[in-house]
Formats: sequence, structure tokens, C-alpha cells
Amino acid sequence: MCIFSKFAFYKETPPPASSAVQGVSVIVCAWNELQNLQKLIPILLSQKHPEFELVIVDDRSNDDCYDYLLFESFKYSNMKLVRINQTPDHITPKKYALSLGIKAATYEIILLTDADCIPQSEDWISQMQQKFTSDKQIILGYSPYTYHDGFLNFMIRYETFYTAAQYFSFTLAGMPYMGVGRNLAYTKTLFNSNKGFHSHLNVLGGDDDLFINEVATSKNVAICIDKQAHVVSKPKFTFKAWYRQKRRHLSVGKHYRFRNKLMLGLMSVSQVLFWFSFITLLFFQNMVLFALAGLILRTCAQIWVLQPIAKKLDTSIKWFFIPIFDILYTVYYIVIGSSVSISKQVRWN
Repeated sequence: MCIFSKFAFYKETPPPASSAVQGVSVIVCAWNELQNLQKLIPILLSQKHPEFELVIVDDRSNDDCYDYLLFESFKYSNMKLVRINQTPDHITPKKYALSLGIKAATYEIILLTDADCIPQSEDWISQMQQKFTSDKQIILGYSPYTYHDGFLNFMIRYETFYTAAQYFSFTLAGMPYMGVGRNLAYTKTLFNSNKGFHSHLNVLGGDDDLFINEVATSKNVAICIDKQAHVVSKPKFTFKAWYRQKRRHLSVGKHYRFRNKLMLGLMSVSQVLFWFSFITLLFFQNMVLFALAGLILRTCAQIWVLQPIAKKLDTSIKWFFIPIFDILYTVYYIVIGSSVSISKQVRWN
């Protein structure tokens, strides 16, 4: 909870009025995303930032995406189209597409999102760009999922919130370890000076979190949590699809730096041990009150830090759901974590 308190009581300071406006290259990689792009591109091109370009990387699409993008790129002078017909064997498709997009970018600041995402205001680019300073080369944004009825959506949104609370908190504590490519910015110089994705070219996934894990330091990362800078994404609608997505994400975590794997592992183990101990103690009549006292203490500590974080991220979480989701999150760790550990391959679909 000490780590989370860094974010819970963090006060975001506005940029100085004299801060310089910098050009931004917004990059979107897309594979058969025609419908999403038809919705996203007009929103991106209507951003109020005075100097930006939109780079769309069409990654081997076969859904008329290329024709649409080609027509749009002729209409708008600040839109570029990069077409990929084939991906080399030694690099995963998303990393190859993103590398070509960054290579084609005009500006120093690279701002990333996905085709199925929607910025929540016309000031998204400006909000993210303002966080760059002489020593901040990476900006971590927040990307929640849209609301739908049902337990799965509730679980997805809570897991996304909790993950964001975790990586924002560790960043503020001087231990950044990941970012989310749906809303992430860094400099082109940082990307090129670290040879891009060279160290993990053939790792499925990790074009966002593995890269940030490798290049982030205690000094070069800032966070942007203003509601106007949020980018909302579409969630999965079936447990099977969500399960596959989370397995991919957790499998990438095996490639984090050792100290990051250690601190995240200790957090997960402590959570699992708490609930194992709590359930075990309930079977002993003279220990029931002790177990309940521990649960109350833990829940109060979680409410103390998670409620302020939820307010900062414009996320509504009822306090009485916290222990419920905490035990569900424990089951999530055990089931998906075990699945990743015993499986040698994780599919990208």
C-alpha cells in the first residue's frame, strides 16, 4: 500500500504557461480495421493541437482498408500512409509495423494509440505533449475500457484500473516498469538510440511494455492522467477472448527486468498468501475473529489508497466491491499465471 499511496496522494501540476508547443506524430498500426479507422481518423484529425501529423500503418489488410486510407491521405496534408505487404520472419508483425511508422514520422514526439481506441477530448495530443520536458522522454497515459452491462465487463474495467494504478504508482515511486500502447508517448531519439525493439524482436507482444521496461528510468518518465487525455478502448465480449488477451500480456512479463519481475512477483504472492491464510483460518473456530480482523484491516487500507486513485482516473468503484474483486484478482493470478507458466506458446489471436 505504500507504493500505491504515491499515486493516491499525487497532485498533478499544470505545465507552465510558457511551455513550448512541439510537433507530434500520432501513429496507429492497423490490420483489417476499416470500420474502426473510419470512426477514429476524423476524431484524430480534429485534434486542436497546432502541429501534428497522423501516420497510419496499414499492416497487410485485406478489407478495403488500403483504398480508404489512400483516399483519406490525399485529402489531408497532415496524414501519411505506410503500407506493409509482407513482414520479415525475424520480427513480429506489430513491432515491424510500428518501427516503419516511427521511421516515417516527421516529429520528435511519437504518440501511440490503437485503431479501436477513441481519445476523450480534442486536447488529447496537447495534454500528452505538454508533459514532455528536457528530462522526460516517456509519457504514460491512461486507457480505460468502455462500459457495458455484465460481469465480464465489470471485471475487465476493474483489472484495467488496478493495472494502471499499479504502473502509475511504481512510476511515481521511481520504479517505472511498463506502459500501455493504447495511450503512450516517447521521443523518436529514445527509440532510435536504444535500437527500437532490437532486444525482443521475436517476442510476441511487448511493443509497448517491454520497450518501456527496457528504456524507462527513475528520471525520464512522467504520467498524464487528466481526463481530457484518456483514450477509451473496446473491451472483449467473451471470457475466451479476454483469457487469451491476458495470457498474452502475462507471457510478455516473463521478459521484464529481474527487479521488476521480483517486485511484481512479491505483490502477487503476498495477495495469494493472504487469501489462502484467510480461508484456512476460517476453519479454526478460535481464529475466525483474527481472520476477519485481518480482512477488515486489509480492506480499509485498500479503500484508503484505491478510492483516491479511482477519483483521479475518473473511475467509479464502490468500496464494498474492493474485497470481492481482490479475491477474484487472486483467482485471476493463479489461473492465468499458472496457464502461462506451463504453456510454451501463446497465440496472437
